[in-house]
Amino acid sequence: MNDELTRRDEMSLAGAALRGAPWKTAALAGGALTVTSFGLGALTGAADLTWAMAVGIGLFSLIAAVGAIGRPGIGDRVTRQARLWALRHPWRFSLYPALGTATLLYPVQLILDGEGVFGAALDALQGGVVVYLITALLAVALKGRGQTSLPGGR
Repeated sequence: MNDELTRRDEMSLAGAALRGAPWKTAALAGGALTVTSFGLGALTGAADLTWAMAVGIGLFSLIAAVGAIGRPGIGDRVTRQARLWALRHPWRFSLYPALGTATLLYPVQLILDGEGVFGAALDALQGGVVVYLITALLAVALKGRGQTSLPGGR
């Protein structure tokens, strides 16, 4: 019997773990950072809407991902098990918030920055990589929250 999960199974687990993410908090924080970044840029004469939106989208994704796995004991049984999987496999889990970030960044880069199809894809990929690394490192730091106190994982 093969105990390995397929990519489809991993995507389902990551989605279930993200189901209980603090989406409102993430949206408010990302929006506030976008407005603040653009406003401060306007005051200094270096306003860049693309940069402000990219930073806001990145913060939105980070707060949602880390908030989803930060409290693994809360939620229904499926959500708790998915969060525990995410804490045991932080590098695999982090792929999905990173892909979401890259997907959200692509139209921003394509439309607002006007870099073309490939330039926008490269910029979106770079933003996704940053979110991937930060999310994975924070998930590794939170890994102890997903372990039980009993030996053998019972």
